[in-house]
Amino acid sequence: MKIFNSDGGELMTISKVERKGSELVLKGKAFGTMPMNARLRPEEARAFLKLLTPGLVFFLLTLPFRKGKSDAKS
Repeated sequence: MKIFNSDGGELMTISKVERKGSELVLKGKAFGTMPMNARLRPEEARAFLKLLTPGLVFFLLTLPFRKGKSDAKS
Protein backbone atom coordinates (compact mmCIF):
# COMPACT_ATOMS: atom_id res chain seq x y z
CA MET A 1 0.00 0.00 0.00
CA LYS A 2 1.26 3.48 -0.80
CA ILE A 3 0.39 6.80 0.80
CA PHE A 4 0.75 9.92 -1.37
CA ASN A 5 0.96 13.64 -0.66
CA SER A 6 -1.33 16.21 -2.28
CA ASP A 7 1.07 16.62 -5.25
CA GLY A 8 1.00 12.89 -5.99
CA GLY A 9 4.48 12.24 -4.58
CA GLU A 10 4.98 9.03 -2.64
CA LEU A 11 5.26 9.54 1.12
CA MET A 12 5.33 5.97 2.37
CA THR A 13 5.08 2.43 1.08
CA ILE A 14 3.59 0.14 3.73
CA SER A 15 4.72 -3.46 3.33
CA LYS A 16 3.52 -5.00 6.60
CA VAL A 17 0.93 -4.33 9.31
CA GLU A 18 1.21 -6.16 12.61
CA ARG A 19 0.09 -5.96 16.21
CA LYS A 20 2.64 -5.33 18.95
CA GLY A 21 1.00 -5.34 22.37
CA SER A 22 -1.80 -2.78 22.24
CA GLU A 23 -0.34 -0.89 19.27
CA LEU A 24 -0.68 -1.31 15.51
CA VAL A 25 2.71 -1.21 13.75
CA LEU A 26 3.02 -0.20 10.09
CA LYS A 27 6.33 -1.23 8.52
CA GLY A 28 7.59 0.14 5.26
CA LYS A 29 9.73 2.79 3.60
CA ALA A 30 9.34 6.56 3.70
CA PHE A 31 10.03 8.42 0.46
CA GLY A 32 10.87 5.10 -1.19
CA THR A 33 14.19 4.59 0.59
CA MET A 34 14.20 5.15 4.37
CA PRO A 35 12.99 2.16 6.42
CA MET A 36 10.28 3.23 8.84
CA ASN A 37 8.08 1.75 11.57
CA ALA A 38 4.99 3.80 12.41
CA ARG A 39 3.03 2.98 15.55
CA LEU A 40 -0.65 3.67 16.12
CA ARG A 41 -1.51 3.86 19.82
CA PRO A 42 -5.01 3.20 21.19
CA GLU A 43 -5.55 6.86 22.13
CA GLU A 44 -4.64 7.96 18.60
CA ALA A 45 -7.02 5.36 17.11
CA ARG A 46 -9.80 6.77 19.33
CA ALA A 47 -8.92 10.30 18.17
CA PHE A 48 -9.17 9.10 14.54
CA LEU A 49 -12.59 7.54 15.16
CA LYS A 50 -13.87 10.86 16.53
CA LEU A 51 -13.02 12.48 13.17
CA LEU A 52 -15.25 10.07 11.21
CA THR A 53 -18.71 11.08 10.04
CA PRO A 54 -21.34 8.61 8.72
CA GLY A 55 -20.65 9.80 5.16
CA LEU A 56 -16.92 9.29 5.57
CA VAL A 57 -17.46 5.80 7.03
CA PHE A 58 -19.55 4.90 3.96
CA PHE A 59 -16.83 6.31 1.67
CA LEU A 60 -14.13 4.25 3.44
CA LEU A 61 -16.21 1.08 3.14
CA THR A 62 -16.70 1.62 -0.61
CA LEU A 63 -13.18 2.93 -1.36
CA PRO A 64 -11.64 -0.46 -2.28
CA PHE A 65 -14.33 -0.95 -4.94
CA ARG A 66 -13.95 2.45 -6.64
CA LYS A 67 -11.93 3.08 -9.77
CA GLY A 68 -8.60 4.80 -9.25
CA LYS A 69 -6.98 7.33 -11.59
CA SER A 70 -4.99 4.57 -13.34
CA ASP A 71 -8.21 2.49 -13.76
CA ALA A 72 -10.15 5.43 -15.23
CA LYS A 73 -7.65 5.85 -18.10
CA SER A 74 -8.26 2.34 -19.45
